Amino acid sequence: MNAPIRVGIVGTGYAAKLRVETFQADERSQVVAVAGQDQARTAAFCEPFGIPALATWGELVQHPDVDVVVICTVNRLHGAIARIALQAGKHVVVEYPLSLDSAEAEELVNLAEAQHRLLHVEQIDVLSGVHGAIAQQLPSIGKPLYVRYSSLNPQHPAPRKWTYQADTFGFPLVGALSRIHRLTTLFGKVTSVSGQNQVWVDHPSTYPHSMGDSFHTTCLCSGQLRFESGLMAEVIYGKGEAIWAAERRLDIHAHDGLIHFDGTQGKLVTAEGDRPLDGGSRRGLFAQDTQSVLNYLTEGKPLYIQPQSSVYALRVANAVRQAAELNQVVPVRN
Repeated sequence: MNAPIRVGIVGTGYAAKLRVETFQADERSQVVAVAGQDQARTAAFCEPFGIPALATWGELVQHPDVDVVVICTVNRLHGAIARIALQAGKHVVVEYPLSLDSAEAEELVNLAEAQHRLLHVEQIDVLSGVHGAIAQQLPSIGKPLYVRYSSLNPQHPAPRKWTYQADTFGFPLVGALSRIHRLTTLFGKVTSVSGQNQVWVDHPSTYPHSMGDSFHTTCLCSGQLRFESGLMAEVIYGKGEAIWAAERRLDIHAHDGLIHFDGTQGKLVTAEGDRPLDGGSRRGLFAQDTQSVLNYLTEGKPLYIQPQSSVYALRVANAVRQAAELNQVVPVRN
């Protein structure tokens, strides 16, 4: 594509702000419109950048001056916006997940191919120093046997925002898809899963609670994954008022050693002793992702990730959702 590439942003949150700043700082692109869910908030978001604020995302995706639609809004809307944007002939960049439904996500990948348009699903965790360090050190520990990946975020009080609504955020391991995606990127295909999920409105005594559109105060989800290699993995995700200690921990136990990360600080444990691993900073990852998109559109350079990778992780996450609902082991279609 010829520069400047004209970008429309759907959303006014943290990710949208970082996207606007990166696009505006690059001479190859220009943000020409932003649409949010609240007109007053959208106008306030756009004012410092001097960008026109549109009333609806429907208006933005049909706008003749928009070449690329970047979707940074609530998870529930990702699939619908991506579909209409692709049908309108736009390139699409979307924060994960591409959709809450894995079948719809697969349809969108096929639609993008048919339309000869870019469909890029952000997966910045794959760009991170932690992911790079793990991938580099995996050969040092032999055959992986067991993984425990835990992300716990205490919040007191729990915010009344869309990330605490099941119908807008999605099943926890779908809304927080990067956890499963990291493991499928590192370890390949999954054969079967099981899962558990609890959502509390005010206090644990209210469980079980219907996962409707009301705000919850805590969610706690666990998925057990069996990989084709025989590897067993447990992914734990929780947030809210019934969580009392923060944890961002990843342990990979293997035949000849252990890779351990607590946040961005890690260590390699083998028979020869321990060695520190530095996962670096997470700053700048959205900018890297944005620049990767611009490099692809202007120079044809390959992207760091393909949407099929994210769609497969979504299929695994939805299998965990089904397993939690049925209380049984569910096979994963590969």
